[in-house]
Formats: sequence, structure tokens, C-alpha cells
Amino acid sequence: MQKTEIGVIGLAVMGRSIALNMADHGFKVGGYNRSGKVTDEMVKEYPHENFVPFYDMKSLVASQERPRRFLIMVKAGNPVDMVIEQLASLLDEGDMILDGGNSYFEDTRRREKSLKAQGIYYFGTGVSGGEHGARFGPSIMPGGDESAYRHIAPVLEAIAAKAKGEPCCAYMGPDGAGHYVKMVHNGIEYADMQLIAEAYLLLKYAGGYTNEELADIFEAWNEGELKSYLIEITARILREADDYAQGELLDHILDSAGQKGTGRWTSLESLRQGVNVSMITAACNARIMSNRIEERKAAQSLINGSPNRPAVDKGAFADKVRKGLYTAKIVAYAQGFDLLRHASAEYGWDLNYGRIAAIFRAGCIIQAQFLDEITKAFDKDSELSNLMLDSYFLEGINQGKESLQNILCLGIQNGIPLPAMSQAEAYIDASRGMPVGANLIQAQRDCFGAHTYERTDREGIFHHDWGQDNE
Repeated sequence: MQKTEIGVIGLAVMGRSIALNMADHGFKVGGYNRSGKVTDEMVKEYPHENFVPFYDMKSLVASQERPRRFLIMVKAGNPVDMVIEQLASLLDEGDMILDGGNSYFEDTRRREKSLKAQGIYYFGTGVSGGEHGARFGPSIMPGGDESAYRHIAPVLEAIAAKAKGEPCCAYMGPDGAGHYVKMVHNGIEYADMQLIAEAYLLLKYAGGYTNEELADIFEAWNEGELKSYLIEITARILREADDYAQGELLDHILDSAGQKGTGRWTSLESLRQGVNVSMITAACNARIMSNRIEERKAAQSLINGSPNRPAVDKGAFADKVRKGLYTAKIVAYAQGFDLLRHASAEYGWDLNYGRIAAIFRAGCIIQAQFLDEITKAFDKDSELSNLMLDSYFLEGINQGKESLQNILCLGIQNGIPLPAMSQAEAYIDASRGMPVGANLIQAQRDCFGAHTYERTDREGIFHHDWGQDNE
């Protein structure tokens, strides 16, 4: 039997890609898939001298010296538990299991606690970057026992993407920290994608730009403060010719987008933590509305539309969209990192926000130039309460806020749905201390439910007899 250094269980696209990445870096990788056909197809299509196929889990386990290391790459949920149950029965104290899927962090906490009782180390390991990232360098977010991390760090840090010579992989914290960070990463990704979609709608339907012109605009934006993977691929997408009809492919793609759940988890967790991630929630809701195609078609004939009010100066409008998009992007990241800050305190994780931003700089979907500035912001002040208050991002907010307001006004007048951008503006206004109407809400709660209220001119808790209308 050939000896291996690490095992990958689950050889679909992501598992196969990350196994080959490990093999490229000189690690002897054992691979196992529940369906032997998948294993055979991988060996045939992607032969590699450092990859050893196995057709039963017992042989895979026997191929390693202790402490053994296994990366699970199967669908989140019950399939992970099924693999763990089968694998753990074959392991010894000190062996390690890594879950590289998008598992819910509470599931990870449960599994980590259960396996720890058996003497097995469990790492919830966020992996971002899609198929290409997994194959050639993802961003990796492992969480689990810190003392055991040294046994898996050489592999993970070798295969991770590199930014300025540093691996985009770092220990996040105990139990579910890694998968929590990945969950919030995905939530920010939802918001970022929705913002770009809204910028596209504004430029196309209020600015009157063609797809080719839009591609030029996004390419230009990718040379400035908006430089990012998502802006880059948006420019490419806008130019892509259709395979079956005239024109660009984008115009023939159904106006409906799915979601796998991580954005929704982020939104639900924010409510539990009492943290405002309204832009992530708005992005989730936008996808929900996009799926109601028949309802939207029916409503078009019933609800009056808005008159077309094109931008007077296309060039000036495009520049305002750029500034507004950048401003809203700052808010999206501010909300995501605020949720991380609260979770770190709640779960005792001691997250390093600067390091988290640093590992997002390459390999992952939200990789962007301004993550360097987020890293600097938290390195300068590890207790920074909100990213918007850092001097660099504060300047961006103050310079772009008016542009965000202007494009929102024109977008609304044209009937263009802008849920994420709208929430960005609302968050900025609420954050800066403008009246938010909570005094009236306190009064209403005291009036109908005697919930009491607080005053501005004296300390204490008060209740008022508001009287009753008996008629």
C-alpha cells in the first residue's frame, strides 16, 4: 500500500481541485469518494503522481502515519455527519478531520465538541475561491484547536493563494470560528454582487449605456479604488458573445438568481446578535424577488411603472455611480466586520480582523484592492468599532455620500430597484445620529403595552397614562 500524507474525502469539483492543488505542492494525497466511478474518472482525466486513489475508507486511513489528517469535501449538512461517523470509528486519538464545505457554524461547534470527547481534532475550514481557487490557490479560514493547527498549517498555507508573498490562510479561532468567518465572507459577497448588479441597472437603464460601453466602464473602474475580482469578471461578462443568438450572452440569461444559504445564515445570525447587516439581508431578499418571475410579469400590467428619466450627462452620471458604488461597498464591509466583532465577543473567539481582511486579498471571490486598507485600519486600531470611522474609509464615505444619494434619487424615479444601495444610505444616516424615530416607538410601546420609556432630561424609567378612547 502506498503511504499518503493527507486524505481528501469527496472528489467532486471542489474536492478534486483541492486534492490536485495539494499534489502539485508535493504532498502525497489519498483520495476517496463514495462513488468509485467518480474516483476512476478523476484518475483518468487528471492523473497525478502524487495522488493515490482509494476505494474504501479503511484503506485510506491505513495509508497514513499518525497523527492522520483528512479533509472532507462533501455537501454541507447530514452528508458531513455521515462521513464523520464512518471516519471517526477508524481514527485514533490525536487524528484530525477538516471540513472544507460551507457547513453552518453551529453544526461545526457541535461536531468539534463531540469529536474532542473522542480525542479527535476537528477543524471547520472555510474555503473560498470556487473551482479555480481550490485548484490554484484559495483563501482558507480554519477554526479549531490552536495547538493542533501546527499539524495542518503546512498543507493549508502551502496550497493557499498568496498576497504580497503571504499565504491567504490563517488560524481563525476555536470551534466554529472558521466557518463563521466564511459565512460572513459569503454574506459580504452577496452584498457586493448585488451592489454591482444595481450599478449595472443604473448605467444601462438610467444612463443608456450599451453592454460594450459598460464593459469599458467596468474595466476602467478596475484600475481604481474599485479594483476587485468581481468588477473584473463583470467587465468580461458584459463583452461575452452569446452561443445561440446575436448579441451578448448577458441579455439572454434569465433574470433570476439562486442562493445556497450562507447569505441567509448571515442575516439570521445578525438578528440573533442584534447587529445591522441590512445590505446583506437586502441582497438575499433581492434574489428571493428575482425568483418570482411569473408574479413579477403579472404585476407589470397592474402596477403603474415610472416614466423614463434618463441621466442628462451620461459621463457625469457614470462617475456618480462609481462613487456611490464605492461608498456603498464600504458600508457592506463595515456591516460584515461589525457582525464578526460581536460574534467574537459572544463566542470568545478573539478574532483578528486585520488578518481576516488580509487573507481575503487573494484567492477568494471578494478579493479587492481596498482590503489592504481594511487590514491597515484594524492593524492601526484593533478595537475599531466600525470600519466607516477609520480615517481612510471615513474620507471615502464623506466624498461619496452625495453621489450615492443622487444616483438613488434618479434610480427610484426610473423605477429601478436598488435595495442594497438604499440600505447603505439608510445605514449611514442612522449611524451619524440623525433622528431615527425611536422616541415615537418608545411612546407607542408604552401606550399599548405599558413597556415604559426613558427621557432625555432625567434619569430613570417612566410610564405615562396615555388615556383610552372608549368610543
